[in-house]
Amino acid sequence: MVPTRRETSFREAMRSLLVFDGAMGSLLYERGVFVTQNFEQLNVTRPDVVRKIHEDYVAAGAQVIETNTFGANCFRLDRHGLGDQVRAYNVAGARLAREAAGEDVWVAGSVGPSGLVPGVATQAELDLAFLTFAEQAEALVEGGADLLVLETFRHLEEIRIALEAARKAVPGTPIIASMAFDPSETVADGSSPEHVAATLRDWGADAIGVNCGDGPQLAVAITERMRGAGLPLCVQPNAGLPRTVDGRLLYMATPEYLDVFARRTIQIGATMIGGCCGTTPEHVRWMAKSGRMLGDRRAEVTRVHAVATPEATPQLEPTPLAERSAFAAKVAAGKFVVSVEVNPAPGLDPSRALEGAKMLLDSGVDIVNVADAPRAMARMSNIAFCSLLLGRYGIQPILHVCGRDRNLLGQMAHLLGAHAIGIRNLVIITGDPPKVGDYPEATAVYDLDAIGLLQMASNMNRGVDPAGKQLAGGKTSFLLATGLEPGAADLDKEIARLERKKEAGAELIMTQPIFQTDVLETVLRRIEHLELPVMVGVLPLVSYKNAEFLHNEVPGMQIPESTRERMRKVQGGEAARKEGVRIAREMLFSVRDRVQGAYLMPPLGRYELALEVLDGLKR
Repeated sequence: MVPTRRETSFREAMRSLLVFDGAMGSLLYERGVFVTQNFEQLNVTRPDVVRKIHEDYVAAGAQVIETNTFGANCFRLDRHGLGDQVRAYNVAGARLAREAAGEDVWVAGSVGPSGLVPGVATQAELDLAFLTFAEQAEALVEGGADLLVLETFRHLEEIRIALEAARKAVPGTPIIASMAFDPSETVADGSSPEHVAATLRDWGADAIGVNCGDGPQLAVAITERMRGAGLPLCVQPNAGLPRTVDGRLLYMATPEYLDVFARRTIQIGATMIGGCCGTTPEHVRWMAKSGRMLGDRRAEVTRVHAVATPEATPQLEPTPLAERSAFAAKVAAGKFVVSVEVNPAPGLDPSRALEGAKMLLDSGVDIVNVADAPRAMARMSNIAFCSLLLGRYGIQPILHVCGRDRNLLGQMAHLLGAHAIGIRNLVIITGDPPKVGDYPEATAVYDLDAIGLLQMASNMNRGVDPAGKQLAGGKTSFLLATGLEPGAADLDKEIARLERKKEAGAELIMTQPIFQTDVLETVLRRIEHLELPVMVGVLPLVSYKNAEFLHNEVPGMQIPESTRERMRKVQGGEAARKEGVRIAREMLFSVRDRVQGAYLMPPLGRYELALEVLDGLKR
């Protein structure tokens, strides 16, 4: 059990495992505070509201709660005409948190950036920043803070000033130095996570961290790169895409997504986990659960505040795989299955693709799958096309679901709608960013990546919605497939991610196209422990130009030089098409006994090529 605050110092406690709280600003807004108000002023004018948020986090299982003082420096308070209230708001904020924390929960004094940009700010402004950070630190400790968290800093030079000021004002107080990183995994001056971690360590931080930023996925990647500094790591991401309110980033979030994040972050070495903008007591409750579940692998973690929690939502037993769909029954029985990708052409007329799907099934293909705006190109929604397949021909497809285009609510509605119209087979992927397609100005969403989507769909199969409530009407009955990129540049990372996908609920693997048998054999050996059926991706080449494009310009595609040379030697047109089919057949037939199925991706809607590749495959 983690020692209580009365039994040990925070420097000792943070080397085990501690759960921090979540956001303050977004909860204040949800509870009726106008965004035009100064949040820190509420420590004096509405202490009941602030105190209740702290109490809710403690009840949810937080072992460390942060004060409502993120922007309580003279620069940010000046925007509201309150620049002379630094000490008053910080002392009041720390006292409110101390009251809610009691004797066994730690209080962290929150110190955010000033808003100055080093290199642009004058020396006089930087000197004033030092003074206001020092005043803030001293007031927080006076009010009862056990430690300080310098958080959401984007400039190394500014966090240096804050760190030095805090050290001078409250020597001996533990300090966590946490920075926000850009999607490029750098801070504002271009410094890498490795450089940031080493620099903060050398400047005397007791612990380092990453918070806010672009969500849990980025936070996990940054954590992996910062852990080499040898200091305790504190990781507190937001979730989803931000919007700016009073200088803060507020986000929508899902408890399940933060639960997956917490487990992944603990496993790679973080000792302190929590949430930033948009997270709530419910998110903390889920993260605390993960801490209790995983903590005994390092040091047992239990909640230090004896507060009753609601009973977990009852979960239904998932429908047996064999009963979810005809395709799922074949997979469950271990039969060799074949799927061919069929996508409507851009525009209004899906007839050719519909007819192609019917032709494929009439010819013995087990199922067709429909991509979700592949390569980030706009076309008819795949759920509408699948509805046409079901309505006109009774064809039960595999629906691709990617995280790019729909937020959490949209994804939930998408899956509920798919189930309602009879779709039972899903392949869940993260999705290509819009910048690779025809609409680079489009905005990607990515509230959930493939792991988060799998977790959501898996829980829906147990009758639980994304908010952790019982799903009205029972449960869904989806087969859950996921993608694998055998040619990934970092295969270790790809396989580690696949392991997390299985943990989240994946039941079938559909690989990206493979052109090298040895690559597939290597991957199959390395994922044997997962015991998941594999459908190997096959894409028949149609020309030398096509082969060169795929090899050089499409991530994850590795076409051997010998294969590209074979395509170069043949003439274009029909000869090249036949050679492409021959190459695809050679690869597929050589691995026929090592996989449970084939996933054909005929180029340019040439579905007859798929049948040529498959001729004689099934025995």
